[in-house]
Amino acid sequence: MAHNPWAKRDAWRYEGQFTRYNRFKNTLPGLGIGTAAFLSYWAYEHFILKKGHDEHGHH
Repeated sequence: MAHNPWAKRDAWRYEGQFTRYNRFKNTLPGLGIGTAAFLSYWAYEHFILKKGHDEHGHH
């Protein structure tokens, strides 16, 4: 592999706040909380609020 004479000057691009993890960790803020809330509500609705389809509209 060829020697890159600019390697030292480009090193900052891959360190500290510019690491791949730090660049992408905040791309979808709230996705984890939103997913957890959706799954919690889905589980509540599915397991707690069990109603048959034939119960709708009958009094």
